[in-house]
Amino acid sequence: MRTTKATYVSVEEALASIKSDDVIVSAMAAAEPREIVKNLHTIAHRVKNVTVTTCLPFEPAMYFNDPSYQHAFNMDGWFYTATMRKAQRHGAISFIPNHLHLAGAKRIAHQKPTVFIGTASLPDEHGYVSLSLSNVYEKQMIEAADLVILEVNPNFPRTFGDVELHLTEVDHLIKTDYEVPELPNAKPSEKDLKIGAWIAEKINDGDCLQLGIGGIPNAVAYSLMDKKDLGIHTEMFTTGLMALVKAGVVTGKKKQLHKGKHVAAFAMGTKELYDFIHNNPSVLILDGQWTNDPYTIGQNDNQVSINTTIEIDLTGQCASETIGHLQYSGTGGQADTAIGAQRAKNGRSFIALYSTAMVTNKETGEREEISKIVPFLKPGAAVSLSRNDVDHVVTEYGIAQLRGTSVRERVERLIAIAHPKFRDELLEEAKKLGYVF
Repeated sequence: MRTTKATYVSVEEALASIKSDDVIVSAMAAAEPREIVKNLHTIAHRVKNVTVTTCLPFEPAMYFNDPSYQHAFNMDGWFYTATMRKAQRHGAISFIPNHLHLAGAKRIAHQKPTVFIGTASLPDEHGYVSLSLSNVYEKQMIEAADLVILEVNPNFPRTFGDVELHLTEVDHLIKTDYEVPELPNAKPSEKDLKIGAWIAEKINDGDCLQLGIGGIPNAVAYSLMDKKDLGIHTEMFTTGLMALVKAGVVTGKKKQLHKGKHVAAFAMGTKELYDFIHNNPSVLILDGQWTNDPYTIGQNDNQVSINTTIEIDLTGQCASETIGHLQYSGTGGQADTAIGAQRAKNGRSFIALYSTAMVTNKETGEREEISKIVPFLKPGAAVSLSRNDVDHVVTEYGIAQLRGTSVRERVERLIAIAHPKFRDELLEEAKKLGYVF
């Protein structure tokens, strides 16, 4: 157990403490320690077999993007970003199948971290820092790691919840001053707004929300501006959710857990969002193992989960993280929140997707429109949300309620919200598969 306060070191001094066979865990998303990860490749000449486990990294770091460093580093990821998808091609990266609320605990059980690297707000007068933007697994890893290194930065918001950390729990601090990575608030498209409107019809005053990121969730938030006394218990606190709080739509008055507070496991969005959560006691960044636990989620009455998927088959299986066998993103908390919402009294879960996508035909090289509602998933596709756990499915053409339905009923309801040009084809395929008579 550490008994002395952390010492300030340079990036180079911090990197000097990393050795061969270390198991490094990095804070996720906007909480990623940029200066350490962008310079990690500089020690490749003296280390080998260093494993870096991370989630949603922003920095396109050379240690995993450049194949020449494979002898020194490998990356294991809980959720892929664009740079991670690219790195799949040369084998420097591997995916960790997970439900986000158990990602940290299961990883520790498999492989104890030797080093944790992350970010924090500046120390206060009592010797505490805030982990600021994420506690999905960070606090668990800090407690398990032998060495803890944090980049402290005046631009990172000081948040509250389970994120406070005394300097006796940290080994090294690095002074930094870069801007917090931002995620632009995606402007909803016409399709997004149609989907948002369909979902908004099913949201009642006093409901408790979980929203993801992107055009569709933003459109849902935009469509909820006429609601009252909504609550937030979510995996990710977004700019769209912040807008609902600022507009007075979200008050949290009707929640059963943390009444009046806006609960999340991490935050990511615009500078306006980061300014809003700074020193704001109404926003709680709590341990993801608790926040995302379906049992926890189900304790809020009227909990509503809204997520997206890449592809869904006619029985309701959702492939939300892969395109065929290629990893595209991750399961994240999709199953956590969808199952948790349905455990709640009057809870509901929504999976949203466009009815079609434009793809390149491998034979002709031409762009063509395909249905995202399909007879069966692409070969190798991972099922992120099983058909047993799907509730409502939404496209721009409407809502298919699948809870409790048979395969025959699912086929009929999903075809009804598919793009009209593919409905006859989907019905014929369903007949061939024996799903309908």
